[in-house]
Amino acid sequence: MLALTATTAAATAPPTVLTEIVHVAPYAVAFSLPVALAGSAALHKLRRRGLATSTTVLVLTPLVATLAGVLGVSGFMFTPILTTTLVICLLVALVTVPTGVLLGRSLARRSVWERDARARERTAEAARRELVAWVSHDLRTPLSGIRAMSEALADGVVSRPDEVNAYAHKITGEANRLSRMVDDLFELSRIAAGALRLSLSTVDLAEIVDEAVAAERPMAERKGVRLRTHAATGPTVLGSSPELARIVRNLISNAVRHTPERTSVMVHVGSDDAEAWVFVDDACGGIPEAELTRVFEVAFRGSQARSPQEGPPAGDLDGGRRTGPTAAQPAGSGLGLAIARGLVEAHRGRIEACNHGPGCRFEVRLPLAA
Repeated sequence: MLALTATTAAATAPPTVLTEIVHVAPYAVAFSLPVALAGSAALHKLRRRGLATSTTVLVLTPLVATLAGVLGVSGFMFTPILTTTLVICLLVALVTVPTGVLLGRSLARRSVWERDARARERTAEAARRELVAWVSHDLRTPLSGIRAMSEALADGVVSRPDEVNAYAHKITGEANRLSRMVDDLFELSRIAAGALRLSLSTVDLAEIVDEAVAAERPMAERKGVRLRTHAATGPTVLGSSPELARIVRNLISNAVRHTPERTSVMVHVGSDDAEAWVFVDDACGGIPEAELTRVFEVAFRGSQARSPQEGPPAGDLDGGRRTGPTAAQPAGSGLGLAIARGLVEAHRGRIEACNHGPGCRFEVRLPLAA
């Protein structure tokens, strides 16, 4: 009797948790697995749409798979328990989906920022390596000339007073060129490091241009280039006089260097309602369109040849005897336009280059003084 009672009780006892899991697992897997696979396929297809879209799919896929599994296990019998479960899933979706979208957008912005930062760092590192290589080559050229000419003087190869005087002048010129290159490097390093400190005051831009033209006129006359100015009523800007003069002189020097003799370099000064401007027009023949955006890059000269176009620094050999050094227009360091751009931007202005007439035009625009 007792054994029969125990058997009856075991037969009528509620199923255990394990038994329930074994019973519902096939239904849960059968209904949720297709949703999970569909979500994986959608995630693969939308992989190029952005991180925010991928995060949204990642949030929705498990949520929809859970709902499908619950509905499959219940046999779509909307009992109070099933209704409560669906309401809870809906509330969870209202919280998790917007959160996932926001997190996805945040991660996408951070990913883009990190990618751009790495790209900028690689570009800057490549530019630094290129600058070191180019400047090392450019510094070596005048040093080689100074060494050769000094050895010629020390060995007595050059003895006539006129030749000695020519070599001395050439050595001085090469030393000055080295000094200018070092100054350019120092100025460029201050700009790149953000260490440039401007002492601002109200400046008459026409006066700055007149002083720069007067300083560069001897070089233009030696090359046979006419240097002219056209200034309207002198506009006033808020800036630093030495840096503004450096900008204008760099532009004029660059224009004279690339303008053939018996042609002109024209400097225009004026203003409109919002800004003052300086235009420097040359007769260089124009710049290829592909290079217009690169003229302000560090050490860019528009040619792969880095050597300055000059004659041999110590003269030619003539029957075992050195002749005087050849005169030539000194090449720039390739830093002048980069420095001009940095100084213009430090004054909250902008600088551009375009082809104009027989050559090209460099435009500097600065905000007017209040």
